[in-house]
Order: sequence, then structure tokens, then C-alpha cells
Amino acid sequence: MSPSRIARVVRTIQGMPTSDGAGVRLTRLIGAPQLPELDPFLMLDEFGTDRPEEYLAGFPDHPHRGFETVTYMLDGRMRHRDNHGNEGVLVPGSVQWMTAGRGLVHSEMPEQQEGRMRGFQLWVNLPARDKMTAPRYQEFAPERIPRVEPAPGVAVRLIAGRIGDHVGPVYADGGAATAPVYLDVRLAPQAKWTYALPDGHNAFAYVYEGGAKVGGSALRKGRLGVLGDGARLELAAQDEEARLIVVAGRPLGEPVARYGPFVMNTREELMQAFEDYRAGRF
Repeated sequence: MSPSRIARVVRTIQGMPTSDGAGVRLTRLIGAPQLPELDPFLMLDEFGTDRPEEYLAGFPDHPHRGFETVTYMLDGRMRHRDNHGNEGVLVPGSVQWMTAGRGLVHSEMPEQQEGRMRGFQLWVNLPARDKMTAPRYQEFAPERIPRVEPAPGVAVRLIAGRIGDHVGPVYADGGAATAPVYLDVRLAPQAKWTYALPDGHNAFAYVYEGGAKVGGSALRKGRLGVLGDGARLELAAQDEEARLIVVAGRPLGEPVARYGPFVMNTREELMQAFEDYRAGRF
């Protein structure tokens, strides 16, 4: 891949309104018919409302096996618990990267009765060799996520990946098969920045405030751009501030057998997941 080649937007996605959990309103960007998956990413949901009736019911106890869930809070407070005794509260700016592995049962419930609840949840597939690993949490308070200013008018919250000498706290040990990148980018009006994407990764950018040019294509708020091959991602704001997430991961190239909260490689493994869950082996 030529180091000078620009990563262009090859497809634009408008999210699909839906609900999950006990009726929480959200927008599904990956994992819906318009974009069923983007290896290694299985799902991306954006949640954002100041109407308590649209989030108070939360996400009661539910199981997972075979993948990772990534929750990034922008506004609000969410309490999580699981059947292994783990518990905590996600606050604005915090990140939870949960490796479900061989299985757990957990809940995510609002820790507030009013106010705005906003953020993202991303599902990242695990390779076959890691699907039955022990569950693991990487949880980071806002102050533990580096804030990098790589260019004038540009501020990046570095959740995963690298910018110069700065390394995001998630998988800072390099232990993930997908070698993920997760950036929350703020661009002041007219600000520009070029980011070097890892070679061979699948990547997307999602604009959640304002509008920005991504690889030369204009993306407005609520639009996700799937990026094609290219080593350089050029970002530019226009006459207003823009905020967007940039996410990339090494594709696994493995078969996906998926149903609800279980993601395995074969139908037989999927059936075993249901059997194990019903038998209380999570």
C-alpha cells in the first residue's frame, strides 16, 4: 500500500432507528441490513436522548459469548453488573472494553432519573482461538484516556491505537488480534488533520456533531463513512466545529455464526452456547 494514498469514503450509511434492552431507543449503524458487519466489527449503536422514558428501562440481565463490547459514554451515568461479581459506574468520558469470551451475564442500567444519556456501543469480534477465553474488563475513567492535540484546532481522545508517541490505554500491551484503533476527534472550524491508518485494517468514521470532510467526502451529522484502502485519513472541518469517531481494526477473515448475544464460528458452537447458557454454565 502506498504511504501517500488517501483513504476515501467508499460507502455512506444512515443509521436505522431501533430499540434494544428493555426498550432503550438507539440508532444502529453497523449490524442492520444496510451494513450487517464490517469485519471485525459486528455492531455499532449510538444512543442519545434527554427523554428519561427512552432510556430508564436500561438493559437488564442478558448473556454474551464470543466477542467484545465497547461502551463509550459521552453524557450520563450507567451502572454495570455481571454474574462474576464485577460492578462499576460509567461516567461521561469513560470507556469500558469488555471481553465476554466464554460467557457472562450482565446488566447495564442508568444511574440517573433525568438528564441526557449519550454514547456508543461497539461490538468487536474475537478470533476462534479467543472465543472461549476468560471474561475480562478494561475500564478507564476519563482522566486515564489521553487527550492529544496533533494539529492546530484538533483534539483527540485516544481510546485505542497510537498517535505519535501517545498510546491509548485499551490493549496498550498489543494483545488484541484485531489491533483496534478508536479515536474521538474534535475539529475546530476550518481545522485539518491527517491520521496514518494501520496497514490492512478495515475502518470507518462516524460524524456525531456538525459536519466534516473525511477523505475528501462531506459527511454530515448522523452519517457513517466506510473507508476504503489507503494509508492516510484526511479530516477537515468546515465553518462549524465537528466531532466524530474514527474506528479501525484488523479483519479476522473467519466465518461468523451469530444469533442474538452469541457470536461463534459454526452453527454447532452456537447451539453449544445456548445449551451452556440454559444450563447455567456462564
